[in-house]
Order: sequence, then structure tokens, then C-alpha cells
Amino acid sequence: MKHGPNALIDESLPVVVLATSDTSSPESVLRYEKTLSNIQEVTARSGRVIAVATEGNKQIRELVEHVIYVPSAPELLLPLIEVVPLQLLAYHIAVRRGCDVDQPRNLAKSVTVE
Repeated sequence: MKHGPNALIDESLPVVVLATSDTSSPESVLRYEKTLSNIQEVTARSGRVIAVATEGNKQIRELVEHVIYVPSAPELLLPLIEVVPLQLLAYHIAVRRGCDVDQPRNLAKSVTVE
């Protein structure tokens, strides 16, 4: 059994990374650079990475197996744009796993009837 940071990285379970940035914001660029460092750590441990990146980013293609591109946008709008491909990814994974996406488990526990 693995322990420590290696226990979280497994070649059978991909890591989804948000690697977008607003090039007009120095803070956003710094976060992006740190994200690239984290991606390199995952791939060094034989991890598989799916990245959501800003359109036109060629650097990310060299580091990860799969890239989902989203349009560039200001930093505050990026989460709204990133969530769309993440929702679609979750939906398609659930369908491939055979989950009933229209009847999620434990729905009755989270939805109250008035």
C-alpha cells in the first residue's frame, strides 16, 4: 500500500487540473506557473492529467495527455467559463460508468419536500 503524496497519484485515475490564466493579471500568471509545477509533479509520479486551459496555450499540451480549451477571459470570469467543460466531463464519465444521471444516488437525502 502506498503512503504519502504518491498514494494520491494513480495511473488509473486521471487528475483534472484547472490551468487557465488571465495574462493581464500578474497574480493569475503566478498561479498558472505554480499550477504547471504541480502538473509536473503529478506526471513525474506517472499520473495522468486532463487540463482545462486557456485557448492558445501551447505550453500545456507538452505536459499533459488531454487538454480542454476554454476562451480567454478576465480572472473573475474564468470560473464561470471553466465550469461548463467540467460539468460536461462529469456527465460523460457518469454515463460511461453506467450511472443514471437523471436519478442520482441519495437525492432524497439532499432535497426536502415541502
